[in-house]
Amino acid sequence: MKIGFDNALYVKKQSQAILERINSFGGKLYLEFGGKLFDDYHASRVLPGFDVNAKVKLLQKLRDKAELIMAVNAADLQKNKIRADMGIDYGHDVMRTIDNIRSLGIFVGSIVITQYEGQQAADLFKKKLELRGEKVYIHTRTKGYPTDVNTIVSDEGYGMNPYIETERPLIVVTAPGPGSGKMATCLCQLYHESKRGVKAGYAKFETFPIWNIPLKHPVNVAYEAATADLKDVNMIDHFHLEAYGVKTVNYNRDIEVFPVVKAILTRILGECRYQSPTDMGVNMAGYGIVDDEVVQAAAKQEIIRRYYQTLCYYKQGLAEMDTIKKLEFLMSELGLSPADRKVVAPALEKAQACGKRVVSLELPNGQIVTGKTTDDLEAASTALLNGIKVLAGIADPIKLIAPAVIKPMVALKKKTYKERHYQLDPSEVLMALVVSQTSNHAAELAVEHLKELKGCEAHSTCILSAADEKLFKRLGINLTCEPEFPDANLYM
Repeated sequence: MKIGFDNALYVKKQSQAILERINSFGGKLYLEFGGKLFDDYHASRVLPGFDVNAKVKLLQKLRDKAELIMAVNAADLQKNKIRADMGIDYGHDVMRTIDNIRSLGIFVGSIVITQYEGQQAADLFKKKLELRGEKVYIHTRTKGYPTDVNTIVSDEGYGMNPYIETERPLIVVTAPGPGSGKMATCLCQLYHESKRGVKAGYAKFETFPIWNIPLKHPVNVAYEAATADLKDVNMIDHFHLEAYGVKTVNYNRDIEVFPVVKAILTRILGECRYQSPTDMGVNMAGYGIVDDEVVQAAAKQEIIRRYYQTLCYYKQGLAEMDTIKKLEFLMSELGLSPADRKVVAPALEKAQACGKRVVSLELPNGQIVTGKTTDDLEAASTALLNGIKVLAGIADPIKLIAPAVIKPMVALKKKTYKERHYQLDPSEVLMALVVSQTSNHAAELAVEHLKELKGCEAHSTCILSAADEKLFKRLGINLTCEPEFPDANLYM
């Protein structure tokens, strides 16, 4: 796979920028962390070479100075909001993130539940964490926000929320998703620090949009595609243009809220050194791009993948037509169409020829293999087996898994479990493959090549189950699906 992004250079520049910002405020900084802390697959797809856990590695580099505050919106807890890419609710994601962060030696000081209005789920979550010895704070909505700055920056506004005790010079405020109250937490803390006579500052760390590449660069358009359901729009930061005569890119929400944030910071600190939303940021991702052609190509493919994903969500009642229209517009701006995704046509052509469900898989060398549904295996399963056969140089007639292994597994699902869909799914097939390697050298060789599927592209002629999608993601395969159900059954 071609590399277009230097991750080591990025981490070096990013850590330097954060340390400089801490020093510029006298030794303490509240840093709002946007996007995903772990598993930033979007960034790794549009910036080939970007480490999915780059932000965590950055924090490891700064761990002697850093501590984390995890923020979660009480309303998100109440409605059991799900993190789509992981399939878990925000509460569990907060706990998962804390465990993962601590396992890397990074200090997590506390959890803050924001925008609290008596939600029962928030009360239960707080109790659960406190019984495990965690420090949990409750913040309510800020009175007067966003128009009445006098009330916001007063004991009736930020002063109504408790001060979160911190120990380190770099306080990273992160959350499981957007709208979690990260910025409000940072500004509330600044108010309390000011009252205590402590010098502190605020900055924002967002990977996207990248401020120092063009507005219509495919990487920035891909970010807009990823947030199409939120109706985010990339824009030229007119505040920065007016202040410095330089064009930079930001997104609508940050630009819209900047006058409010500037007024609040001025009221708390006596002055605001920031002349624009771009000034507030400390994002060095643009400097990590070392091959713009590779990055542009990757970002264009991500936009098409987002389009297919949204079509499937719409089919399942999980997305609106407006989001599809937005993605179609973004694709048209870059002259893209679904046909620009190489794995689509082979899957559709094979399905039309055989009359069965098909999954196509593009291997690292550009070769495309396909797999169709059989009496015993799902299409996704056969595609994976066919793909690793090619990667391992195993002749097609050779069986990786003996029928004596497959048949009893199918019989178990069909006769004992009484499942209607009894063909073995990819997870079951990979387990059978791993077991088979003890007595089958071909299976052993195939297992060794599984890791080469990372970064490969795949396309299914029907919507795959959530479990199958999750497995493809764990293998690092970028999957898209036709917006068609596999059969007429209502329950998948």
